[in-house]
Amino acid sequence: MTAPSPPTPTTEAPAPDAGTPAHESSAGNPAHESSAMHRVGKLVRDARRHRGLTQQQLAERLGTSQSAVARIEQGGQNLTLELLGRLSEALERELFRVGPAGPTHLRVTGGVPLRGSVTVKSSKNAAVALLCAALLNRGRTTLRNVARIVEVDRILDVLRSIGVSATWDGAGRDLTLVVPDSLDLAGIDADAARRTRSIIMFLGPLLHRAPVFDLPYAGGCDLGTRTVEPHMIALRPFGLEVEARGGRYSARVTAPATADRTIVLTERGDTVTENALLAAARTDGTTTIRNASSNYMVQDLCLYLQLLGVGVEGLGTTTLVVRGRPVIEADVDYTISEDPVEAMSLLTAGIVTDSELTVCRAPIEFLEIELATLAEMGLRYTLSPEYRADNGHTRLVDVTISPSELKAPIDKVHPMPFPGLNIDNLPFFAVIAAAATGSTLIHDWVYDNRAIHLSDLTRLGADVRLLDPHRVLVSGPTHWSSAEVVCPPALRPAVCILLAMLAAKGTSVLRNVDIIARGYEQLYERLVEMGARIEVFHD
Repeated sequence: MTAPSPPTPTTEAPAPDAGTPAHESSAGNPAHESSAMHRVGKLVRDARRHRGLTQQQLAERLGTSQSAVARIEQGGQNLTLELLGRLSEALERELFRVGPAGPTHLRVTGGVPLRGSVTVKSSKNAAVALLCAALLNRGRTTLRNVARIVEVDRILDVLRSIGVSATWDGAGRDLTLVVPDSLDLAGIDADAARRTRSIIMFLGPLLHRAPVFDLPYAGGCDLGTRTVEPHMIALRPFGLEVEARGGRYSARVTAPATADRTIVLTERGDTVTENALLAAARTDGTTTIRNASSNYMVQDLCLYLQLLGVGVEGLGTTTLVVRGRPVIEADVDYTISEDPVEAMSLLTAGIVTDSELTVCRAPIEFLEIELATLAEMGLRYTLSPEYRADNGHTRLVDVTISPSELKAPIDKVHPMPFPGLNIDNLPFFAVIAAAATGSTLIHDWVYDNRAIHLSDLTRLGADVRLLDPHRVLVSGPTHWSSAEVVCPPALRPAVCILLAMLAAKGTSVLRNVDIIARGYEQLYERLVEMGARIEVFHD
């Protein structure tokens, strides 16, 4: 949104005077300037509430008083350009811009090796699962080390729209959620819900809250057709029936037929397993889930459910046994583990730029197949001794990579459910293969369209042949060249193109990069800290 021109620069102004005429501002400015300040104040107030901040917490971020923040929001505080900038930074949102708003683009000057170290941030997918799981708890849930990304914001928009209190701490890293006794499901933010596929994970917890409810269709990346039928198979034993109509899932819940149940998942999917866990957590009796995913986000969810007092056995295996609690009311704190996909992204950045780089706090249990494949390709790396994540469970290491002569692997590279190569990490092997000598077959059997998006690497000089919608043949080594590319509508392929631009000498432009913010927190800034030359600009 474009803000009005700021009024006369003054960082402090007196409190509004009850005797000031209605057609004048409290500081004696003309009426149109007063109106402008009120519009700015409303922007600030709405953004603060969206972030779950109190006026005092925002004041602490600004280094000012709560009363000054109150005056800003009431339109009674004159604002300088410097203060407008500090407000945008404190609220982590571009509130004010001179000129019309436009999409975000990157200008990348490549061919520069990276250096130093970078720390992996917390898991996006675990954060989303835990936000949905908080709906089970009548007590207070505090999630620590939450990823500050668009996907999290969308889920928070949905939660707040149905009445959930979600408040960030002063540092903006920890999030406290309190769920009311009665949810306003009719008031759900349909726009936010439709822009994330994660909304489908509301089905599991909501079947305990209402006998009838609607949810908007799930959205997310453009990765081809993905059926929700595996979710329906997993949730029917809990009495949930769903009919898709009019752009919504219409759900009806009846009592489960039996006290104990065994569910065999037809797809070992992460979100399918999470939905079954969320349904089982508050269902009386014992639920056995077979062919369950044991991936990183599922393990985070299991650890959180155990904190709530739910019995969960089989953590890290494909058979989970859940002893539900019909009433859950617990005040709990949980620290989200680190993201293995971000770790792989950062490793790839170092590999394709031929860099000496250390990636700290990498969750090794979920990267072992990837690193074994990279070792086969000739990557030289060392691992620190293992240590535990703050959740007390996840195994972490620091990975140091060195410039290496890479060769294509003998076998094709393809994903498998954990403990296989992570589905979300597969696209990065296309960029790495382009830097290796020989031909590598990348087989993305999961998604219909993602392999097609990887063919955009040809714009930067890569030899990528699309064999069919699921397979690409990548031949290298590539003499990368700079180019202008529009981001594909899929998160991981978009990041792959950015990483290839880091390797390409000259200046490249990556347009419409907003999709990258769905899954990465301050990625550009952190790459710049390691020596990358990236400039963010707008039309």
